[in-house]
Amino acid sequence: MAGAEAKKSKANANSGGKKKEVKKETGLGLSNKKDDNFGEWYSEVVVNGEMIEYYDISGCYILRPWTMAIWEIMEAFFDAEIKKMKIKNCYFPLFVSPGVLEKEKDHIEGFAPEVAWVTKSGETDLEVPIAIRPTSETVMYPCYSKWIRGHRDLPLKLNQWCNVVRWEFSNPTPFIRSREFLWQEGHTAFATKAEADEEVLQILELYRRIYEEFLAIPVVKGKKSELEKFAGGLYTTSVEAFIPNTGRGIQGATSHCLGQNFAKMFEINFENEKGEKAMVWQNSWAYSTRTIGVMVMVHGDDKGLVLPPKVASIQVIVVPVPYKDADTQAIFDACTDTVKSLTEAGFRVEADLRDNYSPGWKYSHWEMRGVPLRIEIGPRDLANCQVRAVRRDNSAKTDIPMASLAEQVKSTLDNIQQSLFDAAKQKRDSCIRIVKSWDDFMEALGQKKLILAPWCDEEEVEKDVKARTKGEMGAAKTLCSPFDQPELPEGTVCFASGKPAKKWTYWGRSY
Repeated sequence: MAGAEAKKSKANANSGGKKKEVKKETGLGLSNKKDDNFGEWYSEVVVNGEMIEYYDISGCYILRPWTMAIWEIMEAFFDAEIKKMKIKNCYFPLFVSPGVLEKEKDHIEGFAPEVAWVTKSGETDLEVPIAIRPTSETVMYPCYSKWIRGHRDLPLKLNQWCNVVRWEFSNPTPFIRSREFLWQEGHTAFATKAEADEEVLQILELYRRIYEEFLAIPVVKGKKSELEKFAGGLYTTSVEAFIPNTGRGIQGATSHCLGQNFAKMFEINFENEKGEKAMVWQNSWAYSTRTIGVMVMVHGDDKGLVLPPKVASIQVIVVPVPYKDADTQAIFDACTDTVKSLTEAGFRVEADLRDNYSPGWKYSHWEMRGVPLRIEIGPRDLANCQVRAVRRDNSAKTDIPMASLAEQVKSTLDNIQQSLFDAAKQKRDSCIRIVKSWDDFMEALGQKKLILAPWCDEEEVEKDVKARTKGEMGAAKTLCSPFDQPELPEGTVCFASGKPAKKWTYWGRSY
């Protein structure tokens, strides 16, 4: 999807050429349409929408303030929720010694090709290379074995907000698959499996809320197959999103029960209430800046970004529209007053009072950046004590009396948030295809559908499906088995093997 990144950064720095043909009056606009060339459209939107800037190291991106504001809003929500669960924040180093990294063989095998290594200090070769964390289990757990001695030291519940590095080789894509990304990672230890199981689902519900309540994206909560679970863990749960334009699933966030595997490797033992030696039960869970890429892919359109009001750093942009001979100062004052009153009412709002751009240019600029609501104030609005409000999601225009501005802006933003979710869910649901045979599965896969099929839950069968569907587009695999299982009538057989089916599972190609 990323194409030649170096070429792209130059092309995107250039608003000339093709783009001017698209919108002659502004010089803004996209040269690719979402339905025609999704990959190029996406790359263009994240740059022109001022979310990222390309960097001279492939797979690394500069996250601009427009992106960081979204991340901070989600961070504020999640951080407050985990603090209610008595989870505390900490910070562990970026570097990992090879001895520790390689201690947990199954786990590191899953990351080995992506681990970046520091091999020099200045001109001197390091005697022992140092790894940069791809995730922090092996960084943190040697300390857990020191800090946990008895049952009174449990539970130990830590989280860190940090960056990790995974040296991706397949098509780096901003937010979705980058070599360095921001995330939170929680690492918890309990005396019993029951406590660990309970937390896995509590955290997964917070991830569902991030996607559905903040980003207005429908997700499926479910369990990963043995083949797709976190390497070295006991089981993995996830929230799965779907991108209708590409027909690909995308793992939104994961909450893993690690069981006692790491406890065994790192000797994280404690003395229980009976005075016996026992091993802890552990979880780890994370969501990353990938969330933001999913939001762009799901809601963006041919004008650019479409931001859900809950995460938009500017929810309302106020634009003066002075005509010839109008009292420009009075219009500007009305804009400033509008910003003041809406800010006091708790909205994130700014005015675009730049005098070197036309109102039309400003409309396109803020549409490209996805601001949910635009308020226009011109001479007629001034005379009628009203404003003109224009929605980003559907371009609907309404005249709102100044007297009820805050109430109507609140109701409009709430409506935009819900409408974005409803539209995304309707689109996602229309892509779900229930299949019961191999032929129907292949047909649905060719039509870029999200496939729900009865499965025998055997690893060999899953490997066989991957092998039989391998091609230019990538192989199909299990996405998750939803917790919300449809009825499985007696005698139902697996779509791929013909053996008795044990569960319904989502399948498809994925990012």
